[in-house]
Amino acid sequence: MDHSTEILEPDAECRLCPRLVEFRDRNRQLNPAWHNAPVPAFGCSNAELLIVGLAPGLRGANLTGRPFTGDYAGALLFATLSKFNFAVGNYGATADDSLRLVNCRITNAVRCVPPENKPTGPETTTCRSFLVSEVAGMTRLKVILALGGLAHGAVLATLDERKSAFKFRHGTWHRLSNGLILADSYHCSRYNTNTRKLTELMFHEVFERITEFLPT
Repeated sequence: MDHSTEILEPDAECRLCPRLVEFRDRNRQLNPAWHNAPVPAFGCSNAELLIVGLAPGLRGANLTGRPFTGDYAGALLFATLSKFNFAVGNYGATADDSLRLVNCRITNAVRCVPPENKPTGPETTTCRSFLVSEVAGMTRLKVILALGGLAHGAVLATLDERKSAFKFRHGTWHRLSNGLILADSYHCSRYNTNTRKLTELMFHEVFERITEFLPT
């Protein structure tokens, strides 16, 4: 039974961040068939695991309308989720493939694609209300996995935690004041894997620990 409460999602025409709106409008002209709108979370709200990235990729989620779908980061993430039984079905890099998440939900700290994949601090702050609603609405939530230091900081700000008390480091688990676990991983981007900052084994080790805490 789903005991979660309603989660706030940004409107498709959300205009809270002028720079992101301008970039979105420009992309709509260049690529009218793309999603080009705030990207909603993916997965059930009664999940125990929430994965938080920073923002949609231009040719990934901004194209497909589903977090991490259509770019390299998604290929590694969804393959890993399938390996550890947090996903079933086939990942086809489109929002209408047969992939389904199991006890897992994926979102971004910033819902609209930013220029050069880099949201500003004020844009992250402005979009925070949606992540606040996400966490509050997931009443069975136990673990939040932050992909990258910026997502880690966004989660801490969302939960009113002091960033100085919870330093980002790959593979680290933090017990937050509300009882949730914040797990850290380097982002599964092509850059991080190409430079070997993050290997597939390192990423799998993060999920091995998550499955110890959340048996699948």
